[in-house]
Amino acid sequence: MHKFSNQILDLRELEKLATNLCKGISVGDIYLFQGELGAGKTTFARLLINNLYVLNNLPEPPSVNSPTFPILITYELNSSQIYHYDLYRIKNFRELEELDFFENLNNNITFIEWPEMLINLPLKKKHCLINLDMITETKRKINISFNQ
Repeated sequence: MHKFSNQILDLRELEKLATNLCKGISVGDIYLFQGELGAGKTTFARLLINNLYVLNNLPEPPSVNSPTFPILITYELNSSQIYHYDLYRIKNFRELEELDFFENLNNNITFIEWPEMLINLPLKKKHCLINLDMITETKRKINISFNQ
């Protein structure tokens, strides 16, 4: 397990971090985004998604929004998809099963906002926990743990 601990970053620095993280993302990877409302989970996911498009020589999606209401938004890459979930309104595992959540983890890149119900599951795939805390309006404290 690798770590990136207690770094305080502004948006420009978050963009640079996202660019660097994307270089190591591959199909089957899971990224879990934790943080209070407004901490920047969707913003960081957007930076990662846009950078993955750039790395795949694709035009960036016209918009990358929070999947709070649809629960899932997918993005097409050249040979795979990005599944971007928001589990804020999910109350139990049965609801996840109805979304084919566990099957979808296999052949896609998965970003999950509000992953609290999954944190203690023994995820057998490479995954990354990203925790964002609001320090000021323009700065976030970020902690990243990689599990392989």
